Amino acid sequence: MIFGRSERGKPPVEPVTLKILVAGGFGAGKTTLVGAVSEIRPLRTEELLTEAGRPVDDLSGVERKHTTTVAMDFGRITLREDLVLYLFGTPGQERFWFMWDELSEGALGAVVLADTRRLEDSFAAIDYFERRGIPFLVGVNCFEGAVRHPAQDVRRALDLDDDVPVTLCDARDRESAKEVLIGVVQHAMAYAADRRRALTT
Repeated sequence: MIFGRSERGKPPVEPVTLKILVAGGFGAGKTTLVGAVSEIRPLRTEELLTEAGRPVDDLSGVERKHTTTVAMDFGRITLREDLVLYLFGTPGQERFWFMWDELSEGALGAVVLADTRRLEDSFAAIDYFERRGIPFLVGVNCFEGAVRHPAQDVRRALDLDDDVPVTLCDARDRESAKEVLIGVVQHAMAYAADRRRALTT
């Protein structure tokens, strides 16, 4: 159990804990984002890429990548005294997608991290969250040396609904990653409120 700090004379605050997924294609920066923002040492399940995996691992655009997540990444960030996010990074390779159902259980929302050099790799995560009614935000990871595209161009390319937020970010930068997480929490709360209104009208 995590308890927030208390001011003198006030009882400690027990924070609300929310589960957020960080998904996206292979090499999009999911492990980097979780590591950049986590206030605890992140749990990682990375393994070295091997020759045996070369026929199924497309490294075009991410040739310098030497490891891959095989189960999940886990981190934690306190956004406010009364709000803590638990972050679960999903594996990006198709052969590990069976983990997504387990990881998505109880999630408030998700970040789909996109790499514009391999934008088609984002479709699987987008389709997954759309089918399950899990609200998500698309975070366009602006890799060094990659062409930068306006958020609206990425929205059109991914054929996203107008209410899905798209934001540019740098997964290596704590403040940039934190803004993405704040955005997905706000979007998920608005999504939940809209659904409640729809059910009562």
